[in-house]
Parts: sequence; structure tokens; C-alpha cells
Amino acid sequence: MKTKRNTVKKTSKPLWAGRLAEKPEADAFAFQSSINVDKRLVFDDINGSKAHAVMLGKQKIIPKDSASKIVKELDSIAVDIKSGALKIDDSQEDIHSFLEAVLTKRLGEDGKMVHAGRSRNDQVATAFRLYLKRAVPQLQTELSMTANVLLDIAQSHITSIMPGYTHLQRAQPVTLGFHLTAWCAALERDFSRFKDALARLDDCPLGSGALAGSTLPLDRKAVAQSLGFSRVSLNAMDSVASRDFVLELSSVCAITMVHLSRFCEDVVLWASEEFKFIELAEGWSTGSSIMPQKKNPDFAELIRGKSARTAGNLTALFTLLKGLPYAYNKDLQEDKENLFDSIDTLSVCLKMFAGMMKSARFNVKRMKAGCSGGFLEATDTAEYLVRKGLPFRAAHEVSALIVRDCIEAGQKHIADRTIGELKKRSKLFEEDIYKLITPAACVRARDLPGGTAPKEVRRQIKILRKKLQTG
Repeated sequence: MKTKRNTVKKTSKPLWAGRLAEKPEADAFAFQSSINVDKRLVFDDINGSKAHAVMLGKQKIIPKDSASKIVKELDSIAVDIKSGALKIDDSQEDIHSFLEAVLTKRLGEDGKMVHAGRSRNDQVATAFRLYLKRAVPQLQTELSMTANVLLDIAQSHITSIMPGYTHLQRAQPVTLGFHLTAWCAALERDFSRFKDALARLDDCPLGSGALAGSTLPLDRKAVAQSLGFSRVSLNAMDSVASRDFVLELSSVCAITMVHLSRFCEDVVLWASEEFKFIELAEGWSTGSSIMPQKKNPDFAELIRGKSARTAGNLTALFTLLKGLPYAYNKDLQEDKENLFDSIDTLSVCLKMFAGMMKSARFNVKRMKAGCSGGFLEATDTAEYLVRKGLPFRAAHEVSALIVRDCIEAGQKHIADRTIGELKKRSKLFEEDIYKLITPAACVRARDLPGGTAPKEVRRQIKILRKKLQTG
């Protein structure tokens, strides 16, 4: 008789079936199944089982011949799954049960030996960490590639002057290269956060059992070493109860997505008719179903929108964990779907953002024109007076009064005032003021560490490239 996708096949037998005479009905069994989520751990679980089996043989817990057969068959299972010869059975409880069922079916009694000295609790925790040890470096690579795309653009626009904004009001002259380097400084911190998170999750839970360890003479250090972990976990109960590594990685994904969202908000603004600082490629734009003239920055908006998913996933994980007693609970089965979604979302958004920015074109003339008006040179005017010996608060007031004078006279720049008019506000003004308050001069003068001066931005780019190196 054919079985439906979400029903339990007659051959399916849960690992815990011995204790309970009555088994869950099909719908109930499917409800507590996680295989559709955790099947991406299949090869990590195989590697964990191989390392465990080798150790069991060396420790004479099982015959060495049986351990060899288990390892060989696990390799065969991996090959069959990759080739499609073996399909993952979605009616099984989880990927771990599926693999053990296949192994037992192929090897008989030898296959039944693989689970000695371990619980699904430490088995799952190990496979999960192994997966993350693969997935997170890939995210770091994608993050580094995205940042380097931005740094390439920044390098070519080190002297492209544009308005800098605070409160979305024109504030001071900066350069496009400086602005994009600011984005990359945020991405580099995200890169570093992933590195820190990897270091903390790099302990091996295998051998912790359900929560208290094992009476069998397991060699936990050998297993950890063979799987590429830096160390064994310190406490067996913590090994199976802890999911702070999931919270940490989910948080880093959410933080990175918030950064991308903010960058995309800049892009959306810059692409508007009001700004016209950026021209997105047609392949990275969409049209309107009713307005023929529209060219919408939908990719930037979608990345901005998808940041909500990662924030929601983090909130869900915090809520999941906050009330759990400190050991393994079935609730923890819900830990993977949210983190997997955050990892997947960040990965695709990094690729989309890099592609969108790499193909974009910047209207440098429009950007430079944006520095005309708005009195972006007012701070430089105040600092000119400070260098002449005037206390800053007094210099700030003088500069503000000059701005007011300009507005009343219908003038757009402080340089529109004559030297005589400027001296009425402060006798410290000299003719050299006019050379120091052009947008280019304002940019060049900010050459302290962190500033927008071209030579300083070049230094920042060099440092960021070095920090963003992978491997």
C-alpha cells in the first residue's frame, strides 16, 4: 500500500520505540518530525557518526571490524545521497534517525552498534555545530566579497565630493569614497563578529550523552580532533542544553542585515529624483504595473525588507529559550529553522547587494552640486576662527550669525559675503578664509585619522581590505 508523504511507513521505527507500547498516529508523528528542516545536516551527521564509530573501535567498545564496516557504509550512504541513488525519507523522525535506519538496514547488527555512548542530544548538537563551522566561513567569504566590491568603488571615488548628512539634512562636505568606506567599516565589524562566534562554538559535544556523559570509556578528545574541533565541551549538561551559539549567530546575521538595510535606505534615497546621486542598472531595477515611466529600486527595498526576517528570527530564538529548564528539551528542535533562514537570507542579500552596487553608476556632478547651498562650510568657518584664537562657542555663534546674514541677503554661501561683511562679525577674518571654505578644501582639511580627506580614506581602505581577508 502506498503511503502519503506525511505518514509513517510500516518500516519506520522511532529510535525510542522500545519503551512505549503505543505509538503516535501519523499526523502526530509528522508534527514532531524535523527531517524537512534538519536534513541539511546530513553530511555533518555522517561525519560525526564516522568519527564516533572509529573511536568506538579503537576503544574496544565495539569490534574494530564492525567499526570499519560502519565507516565504510557511511561513506557509501554519503555517495548514494549525493548521486541521488538514495532519497532522504521525509517520513522519518529526523535526519539522524533516517541515517541510522539506513545503516542498520544495510549492515544489520553491526549497524546497531553506532549509537553506543551517545544520545541524539549530543549527536544533534555536534552535527549542528559542524554545519555551522562550514556555513559561517562561507558567509564570511560572501561578506568580504561584498565589502571589497564597495571598497573598489570607494577607491575610484576618493575625490568625488558629495554632501554628508545628519538628520537627513546637509551637514558637511565629504566624498563618496568616504561614505562607502563607512559602510565597509560596519561590514568589517560584522565579519569580526562571525569570527568571534565561530571561536566560541568550536567545542565538540559528542560524548556528552543525554546530559550526564557516559559510563563507556569514550575518547572524547580523539573524536573532537578528528572532526576538527578545537576542544571538547566542558560540561555534558551544558553541551546539550546550550544554544547561545545559535543566538549569537542569529544576532550577527540580524546586525549585518540591519547594516545592509541602512545602506539600501541610502541607495533608495540616492536613486530618487530628488537626489539623483545614483543610477541603478536596469537589470537591478523594476518597473510599475501601471506607471510606464517608473524605474524602482526594488532590490534595495527587498533587502531592506528582508532584514525584518532576521530580526524576527532572533526574537523567536530568544523567546524559545528564555523559559527552558537547563537540560535538553524538545523545544530545542525549533532552534534550527530560524537560524537556517537567517543564514540563507543574509547569504542571498549579500550577493544581491554586491551585484546591485557593482553595476551602479554615480552622478558625481549632481553630488558635487549638492554641496552648493545649505552652508556646509559653516563648521569650517567656526574652526577657522578657533585656529585664530577664538573660543569655540564664540566661533560657533559668529558662524551661525553669518549664515543668518547670508539667508537674509539671499546668498547661498558664506563666501558670498565680502571680507568687510565678515569682519563685522569678527575682526579675525582674513582673505585666506575664501580658500579654506570651498567643498574641496573642507574635505582635504579633514585629514585626521577617520576623516574624509582623500589620503586618509586611502589609509582606511587599505586597513579594511587587510581585516576582511578570509582564510
